[in-house]
Amino acid sequence: MISLAGRDILHAWGKFIFTGIGLGLLIGVTLTMAGVYRGMVDDGKVLLDNSGADLWVVQKNTLGPYAEPSSLYDDSYRGILALPGVAQAANVTYLTMQIRQGENDVRAMVVGIAPGGAGRPGWPPYLVAGRQITRSHYEAVADMATGFKLDDRIQIRRNDYTVVGLTRRMVSSSGDPMVFIPLKDAQEAQFLKDNDAILQNRRRIAENPAFNRPAIPDLLDTVITSQSSNPYVNAVLIRLKPGYAPDEVAEVIQRWKRLTAYTRSQMEDILIGKLIATSAQQIGMFLVILAVVSAAIVAFIIYTLTLGKIREIAVLKLIGTKNRTIAGMIMQEALGLGVIGFVVGKISATFWALIFPKYVLLELRDAFSGFIVLMIICVLASIIAIHAALKVDPAEAIGG
Repeated sequence: MISLAGRDILHAWGKFIFTGIGLGLLIGVTLTMAGVYRGMVDDGKVLLDNSGADLWVVQKNTLGPYAEPSSLYDDSYRGILALPGVAQAANVTYLTMQIRQGENDVRAMVVGIAPGGAGRPGWPPYLVAGRQITRSHYEAVADMATGFKLDDRIQIRRNDYTVVGLTRRMVSSSGDPMVFIPLKDAQEAQFLKDNDAILQNRRRIAENPAFNRPAIPDLLDTVITSQSSNPYVNAVLIRLKPGYAPDEVAEVIQRWKRLTAYTRSQMEDILIGKLIATSAQQIGMFLVILAVVSAAIVAFIIYTLTLGKIREIAVLKLIGTKNRTIAGMIMQEALGLGVIGFVVGKISATFWALIFPKYVLLELRDAFSGFIVLMIICVLASIIAIHAALKVDPAEAIGG
């Protein structure tokens, strides 16, 4: 029975192999779609891991800083740092924007990190080249996905920055690479207005009698100065002391500081359950449709290949070959085709996942589940093909 299937495959091995390759490419696309979804979820988790925080403190009644706008005063961290269980508290800002480098624009998330050096919450946990930011202005650490190199000059708003370090796998929840700059620069970039807007704003303030009082000559300059600065950040990242529960510390912050604090599990639910939920559902629906179409094509290929050798099967029946031997031959060829298709699909998905613009995570469990489902489809399709093949009258098939 085994040699019968082998002999039949060798008789038309080219057709069999190329059919398996075509099937494998289809399976590779299905595995890639599953990897795209896994990659989106992993991007959200990596964002939280790389922040180095146990708690995220944001504006009250907001889901920030990743899902909603959030702003709180940049001195809020001082009061938070004095609370029991808080080991470190650091300000951070997030701004997704286009960064210009020469004639090219790169979509990235600009992260403003507070002074203090590597190891503080918000700082990139590791570098693959270069060094961390050491100056208070105009230095940047970029993810390698941006395409920037060491000593490159990049433009963020109106200021130029020198790339002094490179990191890897530092991305936002949407997969945009991160660029880290000093906090003061990020605050300026987030709320910076163009020169015309600044002049118009100063003119309007000067024309307002409430701010331009002859009896108080310094009032106008004070108001203009206060509006030209940005005392806000998007969040405060907190690292806890050993032995303190995140839920308890978060409750204390919310009670006494009138802010909202999220634990790691809560922030993960926000990112995955709310921020990328719609995109994940769309990919999930497309994956289901693709899986159904793939199953139908696999079944059709196996059925067509079987019916394509009806005369050979009729000859086998005429010379006395048992039905179970013929059935075994069809079953083995279907399973062999499925194995070839899966191997080609897995290899293809692994290679072309490297050139996708966003991260594609190919997990072993998805591959294993796909292999099991593919084998089941091959078995069911071969059963249908066997039933159709054995019903054919040998004399009629040969005579036709």
